[in-house]
Order: sequence, then structure tokens, then C-alpha cells
Amino acid sequence: MIENPATGSLQPFDFTHLIDNVPKIRLLNYVIDNISFDEPIDSSDMDPTHWVTIAKAIGDNYDKYDGFVVLHGTDTMAYTASALSFMLENLRKPVIITGSQLPIGEVRTDGEENLITAIQIAAATDRYGAPMVQEVAILFENYLWRGNRATKRSADNFNAFKSHNYPELAKIGLGINFHEDALLRLPYNGRQLKVHTKLDTSVIIIDLFPGLDERTLRHQLSAPGIKGVVLRTYGAGNAPTASWFTQAVKDAVDAGKIVLNVTQCVNGSIQPRYVTGHALAATGIISGRDITAEAALTKMMFLLGAGISESEIRTRLTHSLCGEMTEANPVQ
Repeated sequence: MIENPATGSLQPFDFTHLIDNVPKIRLLNYVIDNISFDEPIDSSDMDPTHWVTIAKAIGDNYDKYDGFVVLHGTDTMAYTASALSFMLENLRKPVIITGSQLPIGEVRTDGEENLITAIQIAAATDRYGAPMVQEVAILFENYLWRGNRATKRSADNFNAFKSHNYPELAKIGLGINFHEDALLRLPYNGRQLKVHTKLDTSVIIIDLFPGLDERTLRHQLSAPGIKGVVLRTYGAGNAPTASWFTQAVKDAVDAGKIVLNVTQCVNGSIQPRYVTGHALAATGIISGRDITAEAALTKMMFLLGAGISESEIRTRLTHSLCGEMTEANPVQ
């Protein structure tokens, strides 16, 4: 974003203005090209059609470049990072998403440092000459996070993002220190990048709260056209034990809706240890383990749009596709 000198409000800007405001980019010893979309938007206006546009741009240029940097507003950055991680199958190059808390042009902007570091990470290689990062990641201030593990945690701090259930991919100080054991490395299968562009947005997130009544819950679960539900429960997957609650969830599952259980907590996993959790699990709800709400929502959109059966969707939701959740044996 850049400040409108007339109104003082923040508005989107194009890449030409960025180069003007970050002249140090010219000092990097890389060949850098850019794609600016026709109409830059505030990230609050982000929707899945924009994810498709970004994914297609990466796919169309995949063989031409060593890495990609996506400039993005912070508010929906974790959603975009999660969506792209599923849409870019067999990704073996870096897609680094970054932005800033203070707009470019501000004296204390964090955008300049974030952009330069993101470009350096996108160009980094390992001792074998392969890309150091081979996944979608978020670079912000001092850390590089797996994109589908990160969430925005602060509206004010420069370290705005955090991955609470997975370690950082790199820590940035005087140098860029990669944690190679945390980086995603998919088994080589000879397959080329496949860009998925079909997303089904018939998904809703429902947050539990004290006072949620049966009428409201059933209204949400039966919303027209809804095929999938991300149910954000308490703690390790707990929910009310009232018969109307579990029956409402069971009715939704029996009606063919995919219901995924994720925790409202920023850290931890779905592990039913109490009667409340076991009662909910008996309805046929799927455990999302330690997946973030952003990754859960976009994964469900991706799977619903993949044209596969309900049973296959349910199976894939219980397994990691690209490092978005913890499990012993990821599906290949």
C-alpha cells in the first residue's frame, strides 16, 4: 500500500512505484522481472479468483525463473499462502509471499527489508544447487514460515505472522539461517508442476461460543449450497454435550456435508480427551489435528473442487498433502 497524499488513506499501487521507493533492489545481483495485475487490490478484497490468477501466473512462468515473490497485503496473506500450497502441485521452486505493516514510502517501513529478503530467499540454493525453499512460504521481518502453517497474529507488530504448530523455515538476522530439517522436500516422482484452478467456495467456518443455540447452528449448517464446514471448537476439540448439538452435527454429516473439526487455539491439536470431544467425534466429524483455520478452509475448497468422491475427500482431509498438518505417514 501507499499513502494517498490528498486523503491520507492507504491505497494499492503498482510495481513501478515500488522500484522508485526501494532503489536498493537494483543493487541485487539477480535478473528480476515483474508481473503487475491489471487492477491492484486491497487484500481485504481477495477472493479465490485472485488465487487462480496468481497460480496461473506462476505456472505460465515456472520454467523461466528460479523463484517467485508474491507481494500481498497482510490481512488475507495466510489464506493465499495456504491456497497456493494446494493449487501448485509438485512445486519444487520457492514461492515467497511478503508484504509490510507500514506502507512503502513511510520512513520506517518494513516493506523494503521484507522485499529484499524475500528476493534473496527466492534466489537461495542448497549445496547441490537446488532451490533451498521448494514450497510456498511467508517471509515477514525475522522469520520465514511455511505458508499453510502460518497465521496473522498481530495488527501492529512487524513480526506479524507466526506458525504455532510448526517451526520456522528460516530465521533472519545478520544472515539468513535456514532450518533445513524443517523445509519441505517431496519425494522426487518426475512429475511436473500441475496448477489446479478449480476451487469450490461452498464452504463455511463456524465458531463455537457459549450461547450458540440450536436454531442458529442448524441455520448455519443448512445454509443453501454449503458442502463443507470448518467447525472451530474449544481446546483440543471439545464442544457442548447437549443432545441437540451433536444431533445437529450428525444430521449435517448424514446429509453428505463434510465437517472438519479444528481448534480455536493458536497452538495445539484436535485430540479428544474429554467426554465432550468424544461425543462430537462420534458424529462422523473429521479431525483436523493441528491444521490452521486458513489452511482448513482452503484445503476443503481445493478438495471439493477436485471432482473426487466424498469418501476420497474425507480421506485426504485426514492426511497431509503438502505439510499443512502433522502426521506420521503423509499421503504421496
